[in-house]
Amino acid sequence: MKKITLLGDSIRLNYEKRVSELLGPGYEIFRYDDNGRFASYTMRSLFDYRDSIAGSDVIHWNNGHWDLCDLFSDGPFTPPDQYARNLKRIAAILLKITPNVIFATTTPVRPENIYNSNENVMLYNTVAVETLSPMGITVNDLYGRLSADIPRYICDDLIHLTAEGVEVCASAVAQAIIQKASV
Repeated sequence: MKKITLLGDSIRLNYEKRVSELLGPGYEIFRYDDNGRFASYTMRSLFDYRDSIAGSDVIHWNNGHWDLCDLFSDGPFTPPDQYARNLKRIAAILLKITPNVIFATTTPVRPENIYNSNENVMLYNTVAVETLSPMGITVNDLYGRLSADIPRYICDDLIHLTAEGVEVCASAVAQAIIQKASV
């Protein structure tokens, strides 16, 4: 039995049940009901969930939408340099648990979303890849899987996944986990 941990924001909440179904009985899944929100919130949550995460064979994690959100037209909540520092700290903590850490890029938003833009999503994804790849973190490019047909995969709330989006992401997450778990 492989122990898997799923961490992250509401996008993770969208796909985690389906990931569990796709992985099946050979995998014990730890996930929490709370939204991981900002990378700093996820980092803080690692303290609370440390006993549950301990012994994980694979950790799949995402953060981004809350960090890059610009509600007041004065810039993202978390500036890119701070986002990079937070991701690096989270990665260092997770790598002490297992070398099998996967980071999922932030999914696209509908173009009419006035608080999160795909321009910022791509910027923050670049920051994440450039920060985490040198640390040996595997990147699961969920943005790339969904960006070709955003109306099909992103629902009317302009940020969360449609049923088809859930299926695409869950499949990509399950495949990444299976690949890492077999190493």
